[in-house]
Amino acid sequence: MAKVAFIGLGVMGYPMAGHLKTKGGHDVTVFNRTSSKAANWAAEHGGFVAATPVGAVEDADFVFTCVGNDDDLREVTIGAEGCLKGMKPGAILIDNTTASAEVARELDEACREIGCHFIDAPVSGGQAGAENGVLTVMCGGVPEDFERARPVIDAYARMVGLMGPAGSGQLAKMVNQICIAGLVQGLAEGVHFAKRAGLDVEQLMAVLGKGAAGSWQMDNRHKTMNEGRFDFGFAVDWMRKDLAICLEEARRNGAKLPVAALVDQFYGDVQQMGGRRWDTSSLLARLEK
Repeated sequence: MAKVAFIGLGVMGYPMAGHLKTKGGHDVTVFNRTSSKAANWAAEHGGFVAATPVGAVEDADFVFTCVGNDDDLREVTIGAEGCLKGMKPGAILIDNTTASAEVARELDEACREIGCHFIDAPVSGGQAGAENGVLTVMCGGVPEDFERARPVIDAYARMVGLMGPAGSGQLAKMVNQICIAGLVQGLAEGVHFAKRAGLDVEQLMAVLGKGAAGSWQMDNRHKTMNEGRFDFGFAVDWMRKDLAICLEEARRNGAKLPVAALVDQFYGDVQQMGGRRWDTSSLLARLEK
């Protein structure tokens, strides 16, 4: 059992922190900007609530953050009441936010200055993966820190891997989102074509899913896409945030991402249709409007 702080109880952080408490058996203190959500979490899981990020990390061995973006992350770490102002020497900050590689390296340096350690650890698997404790976690950091943190991260993960030094976890998550963007657009076009061609989509996907076209997206999204249901899952707004990070990094490193850039524009169309909170599979709705 370790003493753990978890900062950020959104749709991902809330169940992740819960797994650290119930499955991992750790002593968990939480902070959330909406205090009622933190109170609900403590009532459900039996942990503790802190009024500030710095208050949450007192004597913590591991500090987890899972917030919205780079600015949110800076606020809860190096801000006026940020957790780095209270972390004890030797503690490890593990950031599960999908953020830029730049802010990851910034926090790695800030942790080193106070005798702490840092791992950027964005996750893949969506809300369902978080709730079921089967996320994929892509980490960037020092191998010794990773090996120390891995047994704790395992409480909410199915797969945990070290991708390289600080920032590498975020770069790996960018690759993940780039791949997903192309896959979902391809699946949307395939379902759209199948419907126009008069094929039985369910029967078709049962066959295609066992071949080279099969994917997680096909297995888990074709049914709801065929039914025109998108009011769930990983929101379009979040995907556009992630793709913006990917495209900015590509401009920095010279990578060419023509498909990701195009799909990002398609998601912009979905937003204009009122689908800001629709699941990313709503690319089909754009084709059928």
